[in-house]
Amino acid sequence: MPCSCKQKKNAPAVATTDRYVTFDGIDCDGNARLLMSYIRKHIDLPEKTNKFWEYFKQKALGGNGPKPDDLFLIHSNLNQIRELFELYEDDEALALLDIVEIECC
Repeated sequence: MPCSCKQKKNAPAVATTDRYVTFDGIDCDGNARLLMSYIRKHIDLPEKTNKFWEYFKQKALGGNGPKPDDLFLIHSNLNQIRELFELYEDDEALALLDIVEIECC
């Protein structure tokens, strides 16, 4: 008898879901814009910025090549953004970051 991995004749059909349908009604772009304003609230202050955040600001403006959309930039830097909000105990921004990460990334 052949192994079970080769018995696909009677295997149930795999349901496919269009993952983009799940974003219907979620304002990912608006939430990302708001999250960027929370980030800028911190990193625009000289005492809270560093070389990474200065580079981040330039990237957000498109100064280092094509301007990425806010959601892509957030998704690409989730850990650094989380660390920033934790460092400055910004619970409101952390809550929004969690929503954006779960719903949009």
